[in-house]
Amino acid sequence: MVSGLVDADSYKVCRGGNIDKKISVKKLAIHPLKDGGTEEQEIEADQQNRQTLTDEQIFQLERIGRKIEEHFGYPQDIEWCLADDRFYIVQSRPITTLYPVPERPDSYQESRGNHVYVSVGHQQMMTDAIKPLGLSLWQLIAFRPMFKAGGRLFVDVTQQLASPASRKTIIDVMGEHDPLIKDALMNIIERGDFIKSLPDDKEGLSPIGSSKGKSAADIQAQIKNDPAIVLELIRRSETSIATLKQNIQTKSGSDLLDFILDDITQLKKILFDPQGFSVIKAATDASSWINENMMNWLGEKNAADVLSQSLPNNITSEMGLALLDVADVIRPYPQVIAYLQQVKDDNFLNELATFEGGQETRDAMNAYLSKYGIRCAGEIDITKTRWAENPAALVPLILGNIKNFEPNAGNRRFEHGQQGALKKEQELLARLKQLPDGEQKARETKEMISLLRNFIGYREYPKYGIINRYFVYKQALLKEAELHVQAGVIRDKEDIYYLTFEELRQAVRTHEIDQKLISKRKDEHKLYEKLTPPRVITSDGEIITGKYDREGLPAGTIAGLAVSSGVVEGRARVILNMEDAALEDGDILVTTFTDPSWTPLFVSIKGLVTEVGGLMTHGAVIAREYGLPAVVGVENATKLIKEGQRIRVNGTDGYVEIV
Repeated sequence: MVSGLVDADSYKVCRGGNIDKKISVKKLAIHPLKDGGTEEQEIEADQQNRQTLTDEQIFQLERIGRKIEEHFGYPQDIEWCLADDRFYIVQSRPITTLYPVPERPDSYQESRGNHVYVSVGHQQMMTDAIKPLGLSLWQLIAFRPMFKAGGRLFVDVTQQLASPASRKTIIDVMGEHDPLIKDALMNIIERGDFIKSLPDDKEGLSPIGSSKGKSAADIQAQIKNDPAIVLELIRRSETSIATLKQNIQTKSGSDLLDFILDDITQLKKILFDPQGFSVIKAATDASSWINENMMNWLGEKNAADVLSQSLPNNITSEMGLALLDVADVIRPYPQVIAYLQQVKDDNFLNELATFEGGQETRDAMNAYLSKYGIRCAGEIDITKTRWAENPAALVPLILGNIKNFEPNAGNRRFEHGQQGALKKEQELLARLKQLPDGEQKARETKEMISLLRNFIGYREYPKYGIINRYFVYKQALLKEAELHVQAGVIRDKEDIYYLTFEELRQAVRTHEIDQKLISKRKDEHKLYEKLTPPRVITSDGEIITGKYDREGLPAGTIAGLAVSSGVVEGRARVILNMEDAALEDGDILVTTFTDPSWTPLFVSIKGLVTEVGGLMTHGAVIAREYGLPAVVGVENATKLIKEGQRIRVNGTDGYVEIV
């Protein structure tokens, strides 16, 4: 088997006592010789499809395996042999790479039967392991139950898949998030035996509907096309956060934890505000309408990509351009640049004043941090270090901007995107007017473009609001933790990261913390960091994988999801940590995932490839706004593409070529 000369049978003992069998064709047998060594023998044709073990032996092996696992307390990789109708165990070792099944509390009303779980991290563009405090806080703000497994969160989609009424909706929605998730779910449905279908009148939990197929009138009816609505939503969010910052200063002890819990209720109201939801839904619907109809009427593929460049009120894309402005402040001062090249710690801001231009640099960086310092890589985990806590993380990006760009690059880039979007709009409208009913088509298209440009930028704002609140919570919790360090209750203030929010609440109330539990959680987190989370996993622990339809793709290309149109060729830079980025202008970024903190890197690249992502996830949205060809959801991209290779990214058709 190890050499590949023969293939093994596969037996899976299922719930209820059934055996799922995959019997291999066996043309060759290897037998031991009496005096040592082995010999090969061909198997007779009528014996080649024979099951190697009897059902009774399979059940016996299953019982032995469970007994060994129970003894060691962990899933085991077990080697065995069969001699004279007796099993002998020759080795057992822990399986450290086996992904655990999501934990469901007994109180969960849908706890019985088979379940299908979808990764939250793949939708949030953050697949790293999250510490317990981060997991529990994200669970608190979620609008539906989320379950922990391997330091990540998963949602149970069993009810939606079982319901004929909601099945198509969730498949379509997941397809927009991540086509590989969609294909994996389709695989489960096509099996027909894992999930029992509900009667037509019993709908599962209904997700957000798909945008496909809506008319222009339906989309316009959702909300008034007025950009002032977005400005008011932003103003309300800023006011709410300012109030939070003021009120939380007076809280400590149990009052602080209770206050944060109450404020999370306020956060959820803002997050799921009907008007904000309508703004985002109308914009995404308009984008889908434009793509569908421009393809049908003009044969124009992904027309909304160019129309989405340089949008107003996109807090994330503005963040990348704003760092170019910081670079412009520093550019005239060689002493400051030389000093920044030697920066090792976070105290550099205080020492800047000793250099010519140091105060100007410090003011520019502090202004940037006051607005964007709440962000960091993996920001949905409250325990991650923010830029405001570690401003040195921004220094390589600033130095890269000074090296790669001329002054005023931020304004020029934004204006270039605006002009490109306007030119594309004028071109589309002119072509439409030449068609039958062209004037009507052009009017509808112009309104959809207006909706898109007025509203789609706001899509990035709700998460910015969450992360703003997170930082306020974090500062208050660490201040409280420091008091417990001084009182000898905990050893280090960051030990609170390894407690859930409710456990921390209890510890603050009782002034007692289980240090052994914290040590155990630290060890578990180190293990979880080594695991690769699946997109889809079942309650049996089976990881379901999806694949792309390669029809029409050139041979030898690497398939992915086309999210930002255009074709670009350049040097691949395979970067796993943002802090390690040393990009040259024109590089193509290849990475596992990007969240908003990666946006400042986008100004230096000319193409993007990620392993995780969908049409409306962060990397895709910003790539379109910056006009970068992008392909996301490329499985194993950071392994298949080597650092420094020349690659071609086709963001129109969704594939990558190594050239």
